[in-house]
Amino acid sequence: MVGIGGLMGSIARFWVGSYIGARMGSRFPYGTFVINISGSFLVGFMVTVLSTKAHLSPNWRYLVPIGFIGAYTTFSTFELETLRSVQDGQLEIAALNVFLSVLIGFVAVLVGVIAGKALP
Repeated sequence: MVGIGGLMGSIARFWVGSYIGARMGSRFPYGTFVINISGSFLVGFMVTVLSTKAHLSPNWRYLVPIGFIGAYTTFSTFELETLRSVQDGQLEIAALNVFLSVLIGFVAVLVGVIAGKALP
């Protein structure tokens, strides 16, 4: 179920990113922004619906939030985990997660670019 959802999510990411990027340009990463924000909404919505409203097989939790949305964007998982920390009253953990994820993630991308450029 995770693999099937992941296949569909990665294809959706490509289509949405390409569509938005072609229409909005590349000065700002509009496609990624739309994907990350819509994925954040979807993971919150689907986790809530699947756990409290729908009486479906637990396999839907593997297919949709983990598989589809996980492949569509990992940003949604980051946002959900941060929300859960806030809901648990762990504001310091939530803030640290946001700060470190953004800062260290940016540094990791930068170091990866530098390492990639250093290859012969």
